[in-house]
Amino acid sequence: MDYGSFFTLLYWLNALIAVWITVRVVLDNRNPIVTFAWIFVLLFLPYIGLLLYFFFGRDARKREYIKKRFREQIGQKVMFNYASNLKSKMPDSYSSLISYLERSAKSYPMHGCGVSLMPATSDFVDELLLEIAKAEEHIHMQFYIFEDDELGTRVRDALIERARSGVEVRLLYDSVGCWSVKKSFYDEIRRAGGYVESFLKVRFPLFTNKVNYRNHRKAVIIDGRLAFIGGCNIANRYIEGFNRGVWRDTMIAIRGSGVRAVQAMFLMDWLFANGSMVSGDRYFPVSECSGSDIVQLVVSNPVDLWRYIPDALVRTLYTAKSYVYLQTPYFMPTETLLKAMQHVALSGVDVRLMVPLHSDNTIVELASYSYLGTLLAAGVKVYLFEKGFLHAKTIVSDDALSIVGSANLDFRSFEYNFELSSYVYSDSFAAEMKAQFCRDMQCCRQLTLREYESRGLSLRLRQSIARLFSPIL
Repeated sequence: MDYGSFFTLLYWLNALIAVWITVRVVLDNRNPIVTFAWIFVLLFLPYIGLLLYFFFGRDARKREYIKKRFREQIGQKVMFNYASNLKSKMPDSYSSLISYLERSAKSYPMHGCGVSLMPATSDFVDELLLEIAKAEEHIHMQFYIFEDDELGTRVRDALIERARSGVEVRLLYDSVGCWSVKKSFYDEIRRAGGYVESFLKVRFPLFTNKVNYRNHRKAVIIDGRLAFIGGCNIANRYIEGFNRGVWRDTMIAIRGSGVRAVQAMFLMDWLFANGSMVSGDRYFPVSECSGSDIVQLVVSNPVDLWRYIPDALVRTLYTAKSYVYLQTPYFMPTETLLKAMQHVALSGVDVRLMVPLHSDNTIVELASYSYLGTLLAAGVKVYLFEKGFLHAKTIVSDDALSIVGSANLDFRSFEYNFELSSYVYSDSFAAEMKAQFCRDMQCCRQLTLREYESRGLSLRLRQSIARLFSPIL
Protein backbone atom coordinates (compact mmCIF):
# COMPACT_ATOMS: atom_id res chain seq x y z
CA MET A 1 0.00 0.00 0.00
CA ASP A 2 1.47 3.40 -1.02
CA TYR A 3 1.45 6.46 1.25
CA GLY A 4 -1.47 8.06 -0.60
CA SER A 5 -3.71 5.03 -0.07
CA PHE A 6 -2.62 4.75 3.57
CA PHE A 7 -3.52 8.35 4.41
CA THR A 8 -6.79 8.07 2.50
CA LEU A 9 -7.67 4.98 4.55
CA LEU A 10 -6.64 6.80 7.74
CA TYR A 11 -8.78 9.81 6.81
CA TRP A 12 -11.92 7.73 6.22
CA LEU A 13 -11.30 5.67 9.36
CA ASN A 14 -11.07 8.87 11.38
CA ALA A 15 -14.24 10.17 9.70
CA LEU A 16 -16.18 6.99 10.50
CA ILE A 17 -15.03 6.99 14.12
CA ALA A 18 -15.91 10.70 14.43
CA VAL A 19 -19.41 10.08 13.05
CA TRP A 20 -19.90 7.11 15.40
CA ILE A 21 -18.78 9.13 18.41
CA THR A 22 -20.95 12.08 17.34
CA VAL A 23 -23.97 9.78 17.33
CA ARG A 24 -23.03 8.58 20.83
CA VAL A 25 -22.69 12.15 22.07
CA VAL A 26 -26.13 13.02 20.71
CA LEU A 27 -27.70 9.89 22.25
CA ASP A 28 -26.27 10.80 25.68
CA ASN A 29 -28.90 13.60 25.82
CA ARG A 30 -26.56 15.97 27.63
CA ASN A 31 -26.86 19.72 27.87
CA PRO A 32 -27.28 20.83 24.20
CA ILE A 33 -24.48 23.38 24.61
CA VAL A 34 -22.10 20.64 25.75
CA THR A 35 -23.26 18.37 22.93
CA PHE A 36 -22.63 21.01 20.25
CA ALA A 37 -19.22 21.78 21.75
CA TRP A 38 -18.15 18.15 21.41
CA ILE A 39 -19.55 17.92 17.87
CA PHE A 40 -17.56 21.02 16.97
CA VAL A 41 -14.36 19.52 18.39
CA LEU A 42 -14.88 16.18 16.65
CA LEU A 43 -15.65 17.69 13.24
CA PHE A 44 -13.13 20.52 13.11
CA LEU A 45 -10.18 19.04 15.00
CA PRO A 46 -9.49 15.69 13.30
CA TYR A 47 -7.48 13.21 15.35
CA ILE A 48 -7.01 15.74 18.18
CA GLY A 49 -10.78 15.75 18.72
CA LEU A 50 -10.85 11.96 18.98
CA LEU A 51 -8.00 12.04 21.50
CA LEU A 52 -9.74 14.70 23.61
CA TYR A 53 -12.98 12.74 23.60
CA PHE A 54 -11.17 9.54 24.58
CA PHE A 55 -9.74 11.25 27.66
CA PHE A 56 -12.49 13.66 28.66
CA GLY A 57 -15.75 13.00 26.87
CA ARG A 58 -16.90 9.43 27.46
CA ASP A 59 -19.75 10.49 29.66
CA ALA A 60 -21.83 7.31 29.82
CA ARG A 61 -19.07 5.01 31.09
CA LYS A 62 -17.95 7.49 33.73
CA ARG A 63 -21.50 8.03 34.91
CA GLU A 64 -22.17 4.32 35.20
CA TYR A 65 -18.97 3.85 37.21
CA ILE A 66 -19.87 6.68 39.59
CA LYS A 67 -23.48 5.53 39.90
CA LYS A 68 -22.26 2.08 40.93
CA ARG A 69 -20.02 3.54 43.61
CA PHE A 70 -22.74 5.88 44.85
CA ARG A 71 -25.20 3.02 45.31
CA GLU A 72 -22.83 1.77 47.99
CA GLN A 73 -23.29 5.05 49.85
CA ILE A 74 -27.06 5.08 50.16
CA GLY A 75 -26.94 3.77 53.71
CA GLN A 76 -24.37 6.39 54.59
CA LYS A 77 -26.80 9.20 53.77
CA VAL A 78 -28.59 8.61 57.06
CA MET A 79 -25.68 10.54 58.56
CA PHE A 80 -27.43 13.67 57.43
CA ASN A 81 -30.04 12.88 60.08
CA TYR A 82 -27.44 14.01 62.57
CA ALA A 83 -27.41 17.31 60.75
CA SER A 84 -31.13 18.00 60.58
CA ASN A 85 -32.38 17.68 64.15
CA LEU A 86 -32.37 21.35 65.07
CA LYS A 87 -35.22 23.59 64.03
CA SER A 88 -35.87 27.26 64.53
CA LYS A 89 -37.41 30.14 62.65
CA MET A 90 -36.06 30.45 59.13
CA PRO A 91 -35.51 33.77 57.33
CA ASP A 92 -38.77 34.40 55.45
CA SER A 93 -37.12 36.02 52.44
CA TYR A 94 -35.16 32.83 51.74
CA SER A 95 -37.78 30.23 52.62
CA SER A 96 -38.21 29.17 48.99
CA LEU A 97 -34.44 28.81 48.47
CA ILE A 98 -34.03 26.86 51.71
CA SER A 99 -36.92 24.57 50.81
CA TYR A 100 -35.51 23.97 47.33
CA LEU A 101 -32.13 22.95 48.73
CA GLU A 102 -33.77 20.69 51.31
CA ARG A 103 -35.82 18.84 48.70
CA SER A 104 -33.34 18.69 45.82
CA ALA A 105 -29.97 18.41 47.57
CA LYS A 106 -31.13 16.90 50.87
CA SER A 107 -29.37 19.87 52.44
CA TYR A 108 -30.77 20.79 55.84
CA PRO A 109 -30.38 24.19 57.52
CA MET A 110 -28.09 23.99 60.53
CA HIS A 111 -28.84 26.36 63.40
CA GLY A 112 -26.72 27.71 66.22
CA CYS A 113 -23.60 27.97 64.07
CA GLY A 114 -20.68 30.34 64.34
CA VAL A 115 -19.05 31.21 61.01
CA SER A 116 -15.74 33.07 60.75
CA LEU A 117 -14.31 34.62 57.58
CA MET A 118 -10.68 34.05 56.60
CA PRO A 119 -9.89 36.10 53.47
CA ALA A 120 -6.11 35.69 53.86
CA THR A 121 -4.68 32.25 53.12
CA SER A 122 -1.89 32.82 55.64
CA ASP A 123 -4.51 33.27 58.39
CA PHE A 124 -6.19 30.04 57.34
CA VAL A 125 -2.90 28.12 57.36
CA ASP A 126 -1.93 29.48 60.78
CA GLU A 127 -5.34 28.54 62.19
CA LEU A 128 -5.25 25.13 60.50
CA LEU A 129 -1.86 24.22 61.96
CA LEU A 130 -2.95 25.45 65.39
CA GLU A 131 -6.12 23.34 65.32
CA ILE A 132 -4.29 20.26 64.02
CA ALA A 133 -1.94 20.52 67.01
CA LYS A 134 -4.95 20.70 69.36
CA ALA A 135 -6.77 17.69 67.83
CA GLU A 136 -7.53 14.88 70.29
CA GLU A 137 -9.85 12.47 68.45
CA HIS A 138 -9.61 12.76 64.67
CA ILE A 139 -8.56 14.94 61.74
CA HIS A 140 -10.37 14.55 58.43
CA MET A 141 -8.99 16.50 55.50
CA GLN A 142 -9.69 16.64 51.76
CA PHE A 143 -8.20 18.89 49.10
CA TYR A 144 -8.16 18.95 45.32
CA ILE A 145 -4.47 19.90 45.46
CA PHE A 146 -2.05 18.89 48.22
CA GLU A 147 1.43 19.68 46.92
CA ASP A 148 4.74 18.28 48.13
CA ASP A 149 6.19 21.77 48.53
CA GLU A 150 7.10 23.73 51.67
CA LEU A 151 3.50 24.35 52.77
CA GLY A 152 2.40 20.81 51.93
CA THR A 153 5.31 19.42 53.92
CA ARG A 154 4.44 21.59 56.95
CA VAL A 155 0.85 20.39 56.95
CA ARG A 156 1.83 16.77 56.27
CA ASP A 157 4.34 16.79 59.12
CA ALA A 158 1.71 18.23 61.47
CA LEU A 159 -0.60 15.35 60.52
CA ILE A 160 2.20 12.85 61.09
CA GLU A 161 2.83 14.20 64.58
CA ARG A 162 -0.85 13.84 65.55
CA ALA A 163 -1.09 10.37 64.00
CA ARG A 164 1.87 9.21 66.08
CA SER A 165 0.07 10.60 69.14
CA GLY A 166 -2.91 8.34 68.50
CA VAL A 167 -5.20 10.81 66.71
CA GLU A 168 -7.10 9.31 63.76
CA VAL A 169 -5.87 11.04 60.60
CA ARG A 170 -7.55 10.66 57.22
CA LEU A 171 -6.41 12.56 54.14
CA LEU A 172 -8.28 12.46 50.83
CA TYR A 173 -6.72 14.08 47.76
CA ASP A 174 -7.75 14.19 44.12
CA SER A 175 -5.76 11.96 41.80
CA VAL A 176 -5.61 14.50 38.96
CA GLY A 177 -5.16 17.56 41.19
CA CYS A 178 -2.12 15.87 42.78
CA TRP A 179 -0.88 14.30 39.57
CA SER A 180 2.75 15.36 40.03
CA VAL A 181 3.05 14.44 43.72
CA LYS A 182 5.01 11.28 44.38
CA LYS A 183 3.31 8.49 46.30
CA SER A 184 6.17 8.47 48.81
CA PHE A 185 5.14 11.94 50.01
CA TYR A 186 1.87 10.55 51.39
CA ASP A 187 3.40 7.26 52.54
CA GLU A 188 4.98 9.11 55.46
CA ILE A 189 1.48 9.69 56.88
CA ARG A 190 0.59 6.03 56.42
CA ARG A 191 3.74 4.89 58.22
CA ALA A 192 2.77 7.12 61.15
CA GLY A 193 -0.58 5.33 61.41
CA GLY A 194 -2.71 7.70 59.34
CA TYR A 195 -4.90 6.87 56.37
CA VAL A 196 -4.46 8.41 52.93
CA GLU A 197 -6.63 7.85 49.85
CA SER A 198 -6.81 9.36 46.37
CA PHE A 199 -10.12 10.10 44.70
CA LEU A 200 -10.87 8.25 41.44
CA LYS A 201 -7.36 7.04 40.77
CA VAL A 202 -6.21 7.59 37.20
CA ARG A 203 -3.62 5.27 35.67
CA PHE A 204 -3.25 5.79 31.93
CA PRO A 205 -4.27 4.29 29.70
CA LEU A 206 -6.40 1.80 31.60
CA PHE A 207 -8.57 4.28 33.51
CA THR A 208 -8.76 7.25 31.19
CA ASN A 209 -12.54 7.34 31.60
CA LYS A 210 -12.10 8.83 35.08
CA VAL A 211 -10.15 11.97 34.15
CA ASN A 212 -13.11 14.27 33.70
CA TYR A 213 -14.94 13.89 37.03
CA ARG A 214 -12.84 15.31 39.84
CA ASN A 215 -13.34 15.98 43.54
CA HIS A 216 -12.84 19.74 43.73
CA ARG A 217 -13.89 20.08 47.39
CA LYS A 218 -11.69 21.57 50.12
CA ALA A 219 -12.60 20.73 53.70
CA VAL A 220 -11.06 19.98 57.09
CA ILE A 221 -12.87 18.61 60.16
CA ILE A 222 -11.20 18.62 63.58
CA ASP A 223 -12.71 16.36 66.28
CA GLY A 224 -16.20 16.98 64.89
CA ARG A 225 -16.18 20.42 66.54
CA LEU A 226 -14.63 22.64 63.85
CA ALA A 227 -14.68 22.65 60.07
CA PHE A 228 -12.84 24.68 57.45
CA ILE A 229 -14.22 24.96 53.91
CA GLY A 230 -13.70 27.27 50.94
CA GLY A 231 -11.46 27.68 47.92
CA CYS A 232 -7.92 27.17 49.25
CA ASN A 233 -5.74 24.21 48.42
CA ILE A 234 -2.49 23.21 50.11
CA ALA A 235 0.27 24.68 47.95
CA ASN A 236 2.87 27.44 48.30
CA ARG A 237 1.31 29.68 45.67
CA TYR A 238 -1.80 30.11 47.84
CA ILE A 239 0.40 31.97 50.35
CA GLU A 240 3.28 33.31 48.31
CA GLY A 241 1.35 34.18 45.15
CA PHE A 242 2.70 33.64 41.66
CA ASN A 243 4.52 35.61 38.97
CA ARG A 244 1.58 38.00 38.48
CA GLY A 245 1.06 38.89 42.12
CA VAL A 246 -0.86 37.63 45.15
CA TRP A 247 -3.17 34.61 45.20
CA ARG A 248 -6.39 35.90 46.75
CA ASP A 249 -8.71 33.25 48.20
CA THR A 250 -11.38 32.78 50.87
CA MET A 251 -11.94 30.15 53.53
CA ILE A 252 -14.42 30.02 56.39
CA ALA A 253 -14.39 28.29 59.77
CA ILE A 254 -17.64 26.72 61.00
CA ARG A 255 -18.41 25.83 64.59
CA GLY A 256 -21.56 24.34 66.04
CA SER A 257 -24.06 22.03 64.37
CA GLY A 258 -22.90 22.90 60.83
CA VAL A 259 -19.76 20.82 61.37
CA ARG A 260 -21.93 17.68 61.28
CA ALA A 261 -22.90 18.28 57.67
CA VAL A 262 -19.26 18.79 56.64
CA GLN A 263 -18.33 15.61 58.51
CA ALA A 264 -21.07 13.64 56.75
CA MET A 265 -19.84 14.89 53.40
CA PHE A 266 -16.27 13.80 54.12
CA LEU A 267 -17.27 10.33 55.33
CA MET A 268 -19.37 9.80 52.20
CA ASP A 269 -16.41 10.79 50.04
CA TRP A 270 -14.16 8.52 52.08
CA LEU A 271 -16.52 5.60 51.51
CA PHE A 272 -16.56 6.42 47.81
CA ALA A 273 -12.76 6.46 47.54
CA ASN A 274 -11.71 3.91 50.13
CA GLY A 275 -14.66 1.53 50.25
CA SER A 276 -14.78 1.54 54.05
CA MET A 277 -17.60 3.02 56.10
CA VAL A 278 -16.52 5.16 59.02
CA SER A 279 -19.39 5.95 61.38
CA GLY A 280 -20.29 6.41 65.00
CA ASP A 281 -21.54 9.03 67.40
CA ARG A 282 -18.03 10.17 68.28
CA TYR A 283 -17.67 11.62 64.78
CA PHE A 284 -20.85 13.63 65.37
CA PRO A 285 -20.52 15.00 68.93
CA VAL A 286 -23.36 17.02 70.39
CA SER A 287 -22.61 20.60 69.48
CA GLU A 288 -23.11 23.50 71.80
CA CYS A 289 -24.60 26.62 70.27
CA SER A 290 -21.69 28.62 68.83
CA GLY A 291 -23.66 31.52 67.41
CA SER A 292 -26.81 32.62 65.65
CA ASP A 293 -25.77 31.83 62.08
CA ILE A 294 -27.69 29.33 59.96
CA VAL A 295 -25.69 27.18 57.53
CA GLN A 296 -26.86 24.98 54.64
CA LEU A 297 -24.11 22.86 53.15
CA VAL A 298 -24.80 21.99 49.51
CA VAL A 299 -22.86 18.97 48.21
CA SER A 300 -23.03 18.18 44.49
CA ASN A 301 -21.78 15.37 42.28
CA PRO A 302 -21.93 14.67 38.52
CA VAL A 303 -24.78 12.14 38.71
CA ASP A 304 -27.25 14.20 40.72
CA LEU A 305 -30.69 14.33 39.17
CA TRP A 306 -30.82 18.10 39.71
CA ARG A 307 -28.11 20.69 39.05
CA TYR A 308 -28.90 22.45 42.30
CA ILE A 309 -25.73 24.56 42.63
CA PRO A 310 -26.37 26.64 39.47
CA ASP A 311 -30.14 26.44 40.04
CA ALA A 312 -29.76 27.77 43.59
CA LEU A 313 -27.56 30.59 42.30
CA VAL A 314 -30.30 31.61 39.90
CA ARG A 315 -32.80 31.56 42.77
CA THR A 316 -30.42 33.65 44.85
CA LEU A 317 -30.20 36.24 42.09
CA TYR A 318 -33.95 36.50 41.62
CA THR A 319 -34.47 36.77 45.38
CA ALA A 320 -32.15 39.78 45.66
CA LYS A 321 -33.80 43.12 46.39
CA SER A 322 -30.84 45.46 46.79
CA TYR A 323 -27.55 43.90 45.65
CA VAL A 324 -25.66 40.74 44.70
CA TYR A 325 -21.85 40.71 44.67
CA LEU A 326 -20.08 37.74 43.06
CA GLN A 327 -16.43 36.63 42.94
CA THR A 328 -15.12 33.83 40.77
CA PRO A 329 -11.78 32.95 39.15
CA TYR A 330 -13.44 31.44 36.07
CA PHE A 331 -16.63 32.79 34.53
CA MET A 332 -18.23 30.48 31.97
CA PRO A 333 -21.86 30.45 33.10
CA THR A 334 -24.83 28.50 31.86
CA GLU A 335 -27.23 30.46 29.70
CA THR A 336 -29.81 30.43 32.52
CA LEU A 337 -27.36 31.94 35.00
CA LEU A 338 -26.16 34.52 32.48
CA LYS A 339 -29.74 35.59 31.74
CA ALA A 340 -30.57 35.78 35.44
CA MET A 341 -27.68 38.17 36.06
CA GLN A 342 -28.84 40.31 33.14
CA HIS A 343 -32.49 40.35 34.18
CA VAL A 344 -31.76 41.14 37.80
CA ALA A 345 -29.43 44.00 36.87
CA LEU A 346 -32.02 45.38 34.44
CA SER A 347 -34.58 45.32 37.26
CA GLY A 348 -32.46 47.77 39.26
CA VAL A 349 -30.56 45.41 41.58
CA ASP A 350 -26.88 46.29 42.04
CA VAL A 351 -25.14 43.26 40.50
CA ARG A 352 -21.34 43.25 40.68
CA LEU A 353 -19.04 40.59 39.27
CA MET A 354 -15.35 40.37 40.19
CA VAL A 355 -12.98 38.25 38.12
CA PRO A 356 -9.18 38.23 37.79
CA LEU A 357 -7.61 40.52 35.20
CA HIS A 358 -5.41 37.57 34.24
CA SER A 359 -6.21 33.90 34.83
CA ASP A 360 -3.85 30.99 35.41
CA ASN A 361 -5.21 29.48 32.19
CA THR A 362 -5.08 31.49 28.95
CA ILE A 363 -7.90 29.68 27.13
CA VAL A 364 -10.18 29.90 30.17
CA GLU A 365 -9.34 33.61 30.51
CA LEU A 366 -10.27 34.25 26.88
CA ALA A 367 -13.52 32.29 27.20
CA SER A 368 -14.46 34.02 30.46
CA TYR A 369 -14.08 37.50 29.00
CA SER A 370 -16.32 36.66 26.05
CA TYR A 371 -19.32 36.56 28.42
CA LEU A 372 -18.83 40.02 29.92
CA GLY A 373 -20.25 42.15 27.09
CA THR A 374 -23.93 41.34 27.54
CA LEU A 375 -23.58 41.71 31.32
CA LEU A 376 -22.10 45.19 30.94
CA ALA A 377 -24.86 46.12 28.49
CA ALA A 378 -27.46 45.04 31.08
CA GLY A 379 -25.90 47.19 33.80
CA VAL A 380 -23.83 44.58 35.66
CA LYS A 381 -20.71 46.21 37.14
CA VAL A 382 -17.60 44.18 36.28
CA TYR A 383 -14.39 44.52 38.29
CA LEU A 384 -11.03 43.15 37.16
CA PHE A 385 -8.75 42.11 40.02
CA GLU A 386 -5.31 43.51 39.14
CA LYS A 387 -3.24 42.67 42.22
CA GLY A 388 -2.76 39.01 41.25
CA PHE A 389 -5.05 36.01 40.82
CA LEU A 390 -8.51 36.07 42.38
CA HIS A 391 -9.35 32.46 43.28
CA ALA A 392 -12.18 33.15 45.76
CA LYS A 393 -15.63 31.70 45.04
CA THR A 394 -18.04 33.88 47.03
CA ILE A 395 -21.42 35.60 46.79
CA VAL A 396 -23.04 38.04 49.20
CA SER A 397 -26.54 39.50 48.87
CA ASP A 398 -28.78 41.99 50.66
CA ASP A 399 -26.78 42.03 53.92
CA ALA A 400 -28.32 38.65 54.76
CA LEU A 401 -27.07 35.76 52.60
CA SER A 402 -23.50 34.67 51.86
CA ILE A 403 -22.21 31.76 49.78
CA VAL A 404 -18.67 30.40 50.13
CA GLY A 405 -17.38 27.14 48.69
CA SER A 406 -15.34 25.36 46.06
CA ALA A 407 -17.60 25.83 43.02
CA ASN A 408 -16.59 28.23 40.26
CA LEU A 409 -19.16 29.88 38.01
CA ASP A 410 -18.35 27.58 35.11
CA PHE A 411 -19.54 24.44 33.33
CA ARG A 412 -16.93 22.21 34.95
CA SER A 413 -18.08 22.99 38.48
CA PHE A 414 -21.74 22.74 37.49
CA GLU A 415 -21.57 19.59 35.37
CA TYR A 416 -18.47 17.51 36.09
CA ASN A 417 -16.92 18.14 39.50
CA PHE A 418 -17.74 17.04 43.02
CA GLU A 419 -18.29 20.42 44.70
CA LEU A 420 -19.56 22.01 47.89
CA SER A 421 -21.12 25.37 48.70
CA SER A 422 -22.09 26.75 52.08
CA TYR A 423 -25.13 29.02 52.30
CA VAL A 424 -24.82 31.20 55.37
CA TYR A 425 -27.92 33.08 56.54
CA SER A 426 -26.51 35.76 58.84
CA ASP A 427 -26.66 39.55 58.84
CA SER A 428 -23.36 39.95 60.69
CA PHE A 429 -21.46 37.51 58.49
CA ALA A 430 -22.90 39.13 55.34
CA ALA A 431 -21.62 42.48 56.60
CA GLU A 432 -18.11 40.98 56.84
CA MET A 433 -18.40 39.49 53.36
CA LYS A 434 -19.60 42.78 51.87
CA ALA A 435 -16.78 44.70 53.56
CA GLN A 436 -14.23 42.23 52.18
CA PHE A 437 -15.66 42.55 48.68
CA CYS A 438 -15.33 46.34 48.95
CA ARG A 439 -11.71 45.96 50.08
CA ASP A 440 -11.04 43.73 47.10
CA MET A 441 -12.56 46.39 44.84
CA GLN A 442 -9.65 48.63 45.82
CA CYS A 443 -7.38 46.12 44.05
CA CYS A 444 -9.52 46.24 40.90
CA ARG A 445 -10.34 48.47 38.01
CA GLN A 446 -13.88 48.64 36.72
CA LEU A 447 -14.39 47.45 33.17
CA THR A 448 -16.64 49.73 31.12
CA LEU A 449 -18.80 48.79 28.17
CA ARG A 450 -16.95 51.31 26.03
CA GLU A 451 -13.59 49.73 26.87
CA TYR A 452 -14.96 46.24 26.27
CA GLU A 453 -16.37 47.18 22.86
CA SER A 454 -13.08 48.79 21.82
CA ARG A 455 -11.24 45.45 21.85
CA GLY A 456 -9.28 44.69 18.70
CA LEU A 457 -10.61 42.24 16.15
CA SER A 458 -7.89 39.69 16.90
CA LEU A 459 -8.69 39.60 20.63
CA ARG A 460 -12.44 39.43 20.01
CA LEU A 461 -11.96 36.53 17.61
CA ARG A 462 -9.75 34.60 20.05
CA GLN A 463 -12.25 35.14 22.86
CA SER A 464 -15.18 34.02 20.71
CA ILE A 465 -13.36 30.88 19.56
CA ALA A 466 -12.39 30.03 23.14
CA ARG A 467 -16.02 30.47 24.17
CA LEU A 468 -17.04 27.67 21.80
CA PHE A 469 -15.00 25.30 23.96
CA SER A 470 -16.19 26.65 27.34
CA PRO A 471 -18.66 23.79 28.03
CA ILE A 472 -15.80 21.27 27.93
CA LEU A 473 -12.89 23.29 29.38
